[in-house]
Amino acid sequence: MAGEMILRIKNLHVSIEDTEILRGVDLEIKAGEVHALMGRNGSGKSTLANVLMGHPAYDITDGTIEFLGEDLTEMEPWERARAGLFLSFQYPQAVPGLQVGNFLRKSVQAIRGDNAPGAKDFRAELNAAMEELDVDRQFLGRYVNDGFSGGEKKRFEILQLLLNKPRLAVLDETDSGLDIDALQTVSKGINASATDVTGCLIITHYQRILDHVKPSHVHILIDGKFVKSGGADLAMQVEERGYEWLSPDTN
Repeated sequence: MAGEMILRIKNLHVSIEDTEILRGVDLEIKAGEVHALMGRNGSGKSTLANVLMGHPAYDITDGTIEFLGEDLTEMEPWERARAGLFLSFQYPQAVPGLQVGNFLRKSVQAIRGDNAPGAKDFRAELNAAMEELDVDRQFLGRYVNDGFSGGEKKRFEILQLLLNKPRLAVLDETDSGLDIDALQTVSKGINASATDVTGCLIITHYQRILDHVKPSHVHILIDGKFVKSGGADLAMQVEERGYEWLSPDTN
């Protein structure tokens, strides 16, 4: 329901190979909210996404992460996906030999479990999602991300989002490398996935995707810390002024 707490992060500290990357992050995302996370390269944005999904290279040295009231850090990555967490990868990997259609059917069965649709309903959902994203039927016969253009990879990520129906979508630079037409199509899919029982965290460098997917909250991450949070107007300020004025060293 709208307003339900989906994600609660408190005082999160994360390191990799003894180098601290996140330094006390606090974040709450409720159902019906769209949060945008912005920052320079190397600020820790993708680290946060990877930690949420359980990447083994990162060490949580302090803090807590709760997802729908449960300790997320105790879950394996596949358990997080089954619980309703979705990560759209910044650099999706190719899987030669695995057809897109088979992958989508199996992933929906694995993630939605007892709530997965039967064959007829799955085809209906698949057709609707492909139409939403302007994806040709021949796409289903191709191998996962094998020879895909940048725009095709991002469409495929959002196609999975629409079919898996997660409670929280974490979209790691889904807008990177997209021309304006592809950006509009991908944004349409993101908007189609948003409901009053879901949350969304959009990780981006730029304001342009936020012209199409309107955030309720915007956060600025610099050197592993949130330095400012606000509404959609904060993204516009960053677009106009850059990040320097938000750096702790200049305040």
